[in-house]
Amino acid sequence: MSTNFDLINYSILCLAFFFTLKLFLQNRRFRNIPPGPPSLPILGNLHQLKKPFHHHFHRISQHYGRIFSLWFGSRLVVVVSSASAVQECFTRNDIVLANRPRFLAGKHVGYNYTTVAFAPYGDYWRNLRRIVVLDVLSTHRLNYFMDMRRDEMKRLVQKLAHDSGEGFAKVELRSRFSELTFNTMMRMISGKRYWGDDSEVGDVEEARKFREMIKELVKLGGANNPGDFLPIVRWFDLDNLEKKLKSISVRFDAFLQGLVDEHRYGNISGNTLINHLLSLQKSQPEYYRDQIIKGLVLVMLIAGTDTSAVTLEWAMSSLLNHPQILRKARQEIDIQIGQERLVDEQDVLKLPYLQNIVSETFRLHPAAPLLIPHLSSENCTVGDYSIPSDTMVLINAWAIHRDPQLWSDPLSFEPERFEKEGQANKLIQFGVGRRACPGSGLAQRTVSLALGLLIQCFEWERASEEEIDMTEGSGLTMPKLVPLEAMCKAHQPLISKVLSESVVEMT
Repeated sequence: MSTNFDLINYSILCLAFFFTLKLFLQNRRFRNIPPGPPSLPILGNLHQLKKPFHHHFHRISQHYGRIFSLWFGSRLVVVVSSASAVQECFTRNDIVLANRPRFLAGKHVGYNYTTVAFAPYGDYWRNLRRIVVLDVLSTHRLNYFMDMRRDEMKRLVQKLAHDSGEGFAKVELRSRFSELTFNTMMRMISGKRYWGDDSEVGDVEEARKFREMIKELVKLGGANNPGDFLPIVRWFDLDNLEKKLKSISVRFDAFLQGLVDEHRYGNISGNTLINHLLSLQKSQPEYYRDQIIKGLVLVMLIAGTDTSAVTLEWAMSSLLNHPQILRKARQEIDIQIGQERLVDEQDVLKLPYLQNIVSETFRLHPAAPLLIPHLSSENCTVGDYSIPSDTMVLINAWAIHRDPQLWSDPLSFEPERFEKEGQANKLIQFGVGRRACPGSGLAQRTVSLALGLLIQCFEWERASEEEIDMTEGSGLTMPKLVPLEAMCKAHQPLISKVLSESVVEMT
């Protein structure tokens, strides 16, 4: 009995000594770091975090300043909510902050940190970035797929017109926008549509499994895994997240490899992105391996689909709550385009007010409110504070976009603010610096054209007299808590032309 008691005391003393030594070493290393709330041993501040995180971090910044620190377990995290500090981060410290934290999602889903989103900064990542910019998302490649995007949007218009009939009818828009963005991306990638009743995948079960995998992948990709910060949770996988990540990675890799093999052995014709990359693989096999191709497709699906769908839902919700802005946008389209033909991508440049609506949506509702985390590769300074190496840096774009020092009446939906030159340059919804999102051009095209067509082809009203609920839900891309439903009425005779054209194209 006495021996057991002595052993317990000895263990407690050892633990106390370990934590004292750890705190001592931390205090020597982490001098002059940004202030932050008190933390607990082992847990740090993890027990204090509340969703949505960008709101919670904004409240903390009001008490501790626009650059503050937290402890996620034993990992130091610095949250930046200042536009000037962000500028400093990605000018003077751009290379230092060009790395990504090594999360479990990057290991299992991101092909062991080899995709463009998860790869560490260096020659390998620069080659991936070059492939994305020149071979995947260049202006030439985007222009090549312009008709495909237009066709998907005409299909959306056709379905909404069918649902609305002769007069106003209630339509649910979230699923429609998801169908639009995923089918657009998959047609660019593989030449096939996987979403909706009119999908072009012969195997209905294959299409269903794909949709389920996508939903699971988006959910797990944005999961906040305590095992990334608390080793004991990772050792025992207490929340089963790592097990789920391994499972979805195996299934999705098999799906992607199937797509690549279909194209390689001639079953899929046409100039799809996979065919284009496989043609480059023949001359430069070391740069276009199957794993690299699959990783590029994976990132495009995760980063380029749900984000655009969510942005469209926020934009339409804002317009329904501000009918005078909707009327003004419609007037611009009537004057510049008319009712004889549909808005096209090239027309967006003639529609500055429509562009301002998109910019205002990006400002108030950035799809990635905390952007993608950065990791410092060496010691640096931001503002008056030291940022040690191996520190995770989060940029609260949501807070910066609502900063009253940057924007007048920042909580109001006012597209007119972007009539002033230079205002759009203050937006950081696609990130900043060398790791900014290379898909911003595609996102702008998709959201602007889809929104323009919805305004041109339909009359819109709220489903009730109450304003649309703008409460945010939880998730990686900041979705609305309540899916958007609205009253929709097709404009004639424009819609008749759209329907007849669509019937021809789909037969």
